[in-house]
Amino acid sequence: MARRRGSRASLPVAALALAAAALAACGGDAPEPPAPPQATAEATAVASPTVAAERTPVVRLQQSPWDEARWAEVLETMAGRDIGARTGAIEEAVRLDELGMIPVLTELQRFWIAFELQETVNWGLWALTGEDLGGDWGAAVEWLGAHPETPLPPGFADWKADLYATRVDPAFSRFMGGGLPSAIRVELVQWGGVSVDGIPALVNPSFVQGSDARYLAPDELVFGVDIEGDARAYPLRILDWHEMANDVVGGVPVALAYCTLCGAGVLYDARVGDEVLEFGSSGLLYESNKLMYDRATDTLWNQLTGEPVVGERVGSGVTLRRLPVVVSDWGSWLERHPGPLVLDIDTGYERDYSPGAAYGEYFASPSTLFPVFRRSQALPEKSFVFALLLDGTPKAYPLRDLQERPVVNDEVAGRTLVVVTEPASRTVRAYERGDLSFRAGPAPGSLVDGSGATWRVTEEALAGPDGASLPRLPGHLAYWFGWFSFYPQTLLLGD
Repeated sequence: MARRRGSRASLPVAALALAAAALAACGGDAPEPPAPPQATAEATAVASPTVAAERTPVVRLQQSPWDEARWAEVLETMAGRDIGARTGAIEEAVRLDELGMIPVLTELQRFWIAFELQETVNWGLWALTGEDLGGDWGAAVEWLGAHPETPLPPGFADWKADLYATRVDPAFSRFMGGGLPSAIRVELVQWGGVSVDGIPALVNPSFVQGSDARYLAPDELVFGVDIEGDARAYPLRILDWHEMANDVVGGVPVALAYCTLCGAGVLYDARVGDEVLEFGSSGLLYESNKLMYDRATDTLWNQLTGEPVVGERVGSGVTLRRLPVVVSDWGSWLERHPGPLVLDIDTGYERDYSPGAAYGEYFASPSTLFPVFRRSQALPEKSFVFALLLDGTPKAYPLRDLQERPVVNDEVAGRTLVVVTEPASRTVRAYERGDLSFRAGPAPGSLVDGSGATWRVTEEALAGPDGASLPRLPGHLAYWFGWFSFYPQTLLLGD
């Protein structure tokens, strides 16, 4: 494999620094805004959804004060460098109560404006939303998320695509604008601090025998995958830098999609009909979750749900099929799978693959880094949950509870299952259980059913007496905020 060298070796750390700067307050005291607009016969208050708390609904005018031609002029002005012209456009929007300016100002508030204009942008958002957002870009994005009734200007997606393409990376134009169909709100798509493929995906990476992986300590965490007896380990400290492994395991093309920000590594079957998809990282985020893309069509996909969200494949009815994956400490995985293959630390990229080098500070922090508008106080935001989606019903099992209750017999969407945890690590697996109930067995990796028969925990199934087996279910770990963002109706353990 050819070695790739360059300055991108510190990109994840750089992305964190950029994002931290972006979320800092813009500074300066905003002028007193005009009184919030009052509802009239020509305006209606549209209720926003309940997220973490009730939000005051924005008053939405039935018709925009600006027509399409005027909006074209305003968007060109707001993408330009003329501070006076942009100030005038903001003042006009406030005077006319043009609510379509809210997503424009929110986008500009992050990076795209001169310091001299920041105070005016903050004031414009204050005046149009009726809320003091404190000059905080993240708060403005979350306000937008909670107010889906806020109108988008005509041509906004093209304007945003051009802004990202001209100010960051021309390749961003592949993913937004141009009339591409979208299943998500383009105003909430955010730049993640890197260019397209700035976090490079691994494609058919090299492996070594487990006995030769001397760089790994027994307590280090790996993603463990076993398909048809082909057992492979992907150390998290390597995947932290790549966030995607396109591979073939047990003859099955797979995509191990890892979002470091939401703590979730999801294994997908990469086949769509007769096509095998290869995925990369777009450099874009949605709800602090990575948007990956397939290289055949440049369609953006939600990493956590496996659904196409912007591009050619939207509306196709395709959803990637989840496969079982486990997070295990290396010592336990090696003991359970003698002779496994392990990702070679010589990936062909120059990176500091030492533990915690890429996102150690973020993992240790209780806070999210990018805006998330759907939040739940049921659990700490970055507590780990074991996440299942069965017949369209999502359920989350707090890892801390599972470590205290290593065997949980449960029922989801009318299907009975058992969740089995290794308390010393993050290792969780789930299986169908039929009419049986289980308790922990006398030996590690064993269960006992109600009749006293012993079953063995394997990667593909629970193996019982006389060749009986119960299939494994495709669950994975995630931070609570990440799972809740896309499955706000999720059940919790005990529901």
